[in-house]
Amino acid sequence: MTDAEWELIEPLLPPPACTQPSGGRPEKYDRRTVIDAIRYLVDNGIKWRALPTDFGIPWRSLYAYFQRWAAAGLVTHIRDQLHQQVRVRESKNPRTVTVILDAQSVKGAETVGAATRGYDAGKKINGRKRHLAVDTRGLPMFVMVTTAGINDGPLGRDMLLRLRLAHPEVTLAWADSAYLPLVDWANTFLGITLQTVSRPRGQKGFVVLPKRWVVERAISWIMRARRNVRDYERLPQHSEAHISWTLITLMTRRLTKSLRKQSTAPPAAAPEMPRPVRIRASSDAIRLAPAPLR
Repeated sequence: MTDAEWELIEPLLPPPACTQPSGGRPEKYDRRTVIDAIRYLVDNGIKWRALPTDFGIPWRSLYAYFQRWAAAGLVTHIRDQLHQQVRVRESKNPRTVTVILDAQSVKGAETVGAATRGYDAGKKINGRKRHLAVDTRGLPMFVMVTTAGINDGPLGRDMLLRLRLAHPEVTLAWADSAYLPLVDWANTFLGITLQTVSRPRGQKGFVVLPKRWVVERAISWIMRARRNVRDYERLPQHSEAHISWTLITLMTRRLTKSLRKQSTAPPAAAPEMPRPVRIRASSDAIRLAPAPLR
């Protein structure tokens, strides 16, 4: 994590307990190092026990930070705040009113219990399902992980309700045809206009669909982190936290992209000198040949 990225994340962290009136022990490990270790683990897809000793943090202590911050909602808070900063930088309203919904089924490892996994007959995947709500830029603003054995339609009701509570400004949502039975319910009880985008009739294979391609691109961003290629977590909440950390890394890099370009820009090249020529003499004339002098 660069210094510019740390300047974005540090103000979003709660003050240490030792600085509060209630008191507490000083933190043993530097917070920047803790976040670097978590981002390293998520991006490279390693096990907790395989954490390199170069970070200077025992894996149990790092997992305790990860678990405590996820349970307290700190990871979600950082993700939402960075999402608003990205929108403001792109001259957009910090709170979007339009979202695109979709779900992705991923295989579950042997560490995923039978109570939180299922079989997706459509995708032929035994594992979990990730439900995403992204803005028109493709930045995810809501993540929910459930069993893969339930269709998007029944789970869409729970997702839309949670989305409405977390983001009351949302008024328009695009989704696939699985959400078609929820159009009237969403409009009546939640005040959300739900519009479905279906595949063309007779279409086989992959096709870019209007509006929905944005969330498909967001899913590909999430899959760049190796920890998200398969679900290894015992708790769905921890799977959501891994996805949120991936998005935090994505947005901090996007916010500091121009700063990185300025710091890594190569020095200006010197003006090109005119190419020398070699004079060839003959018995009747003199020719100029475009060859370097030797």
